Amino acid sequence: MTKVLFVCLGNICRSPLAEGIFAKMIKDNGLQNLISCDSCGTAAYHIGSQPDSRTVANAKQNGLKLSHQARQFDGSDLDEFDHILVMDRANYEEVRQFFLGEEHAEKVSLMRNYDPENKNADVPDPYFGEADGFQEVYDILHRSCRELLNKVVGNFN
Repeated sequence: MTKVLFVCLGNICRSPLAEGIFAKMIKDNGLQNLISCDSCGTAAYHIGSQPDSRTVANAKQNGLKLSHQARQFDGSDLDEFDHILVMDRANYEEVRQFFLGEEHAEKVSLMRNYDPENKNADVPDPYFGEADGFQEVYDILHRSCRELLNKVVGNFN
């Protein structure tokens, strides 16, 4: 089983949305026995909380139902997961503090490394913005998750 983890700051906007998108792609492609996913945040702000209501609304308008309780990233996640996708450079640096060696570094990358439209950017945090920011994040994550899934499936061959 290949395990994928999505990481943002509070685990209520970007990473649970990425988890929901990727989980739907896994299901739609009949890959539930081969791939699983989860999400978390580097900060403890929202542990135990449901995703932000605007994230839930955006997910719903895009055909997703989110069911996730926020949790904080833990160093053991580096051993537990095969692919760890971080939404931005600041959170990447937080995750990097847990690296014990090259095997950890190889598992962790920025989410937009898989975005065919802009591989050098962070996924913007929509928390302090309006609804259109949540849709922009959805579009970025959908493109990026599609490319990530292609890579993960390609590793099976």
